[in-house]
Amino acid sequence: MRRLIRNIGVTAVLIALTAVAVPPATGQPDDVPRVAVETAYFEFTDYTRERFVLKLSDQDKIEHARRILSGEATSQVHVHGRIVKRSAPYNSRWSYHLDPETVSFFEVAIEVCDATIPYVEHHLDEAGGAFLPGLHWCPWESRLVRELPEP
Repeated sequence: MRRLIRNIGVTAVLIALTAVAVPPATGQPDDVPRVAVETAYFEFTDYTRERFVLKLSDQDKIEHARRILSGEATSQVHVHGRIVKRSAPYNSRWSYHLDPETVSFFEVAIEVCDATIPYVEHHLDEAGGAFLPGLHWCPWESRLVRELPEP
């Protein structure tokens, strides 16, 4: 009897795992190409004239960044995002980068998230505490300067 109950339990678990592991049908044949998400890289600076590279993969944010560079967008032009305390291949000069999923643009932000690019580098071990709480960084003087080719 125990064996029967165990076999039923194992079968139920396998059925549940199969249901979770199999992706839902999309109605498209496998040979139809899927649209790739565009990734774009932008460089910004601050009053120190240091350069910092960020990665964007959200189409609306990429378009907004391009409008900033063209001069079409004049509000929400400063960079905000959450710091990741490790270098990224596209921004290897610095020991940190911005999580691409958290990057946005702002017009006005609170002072507690403001710092220059080199100041963050020099105080990275303190980031996430009283300095840049939650690792949120919003350099008030940030200014996009150009779009970069994919590295």
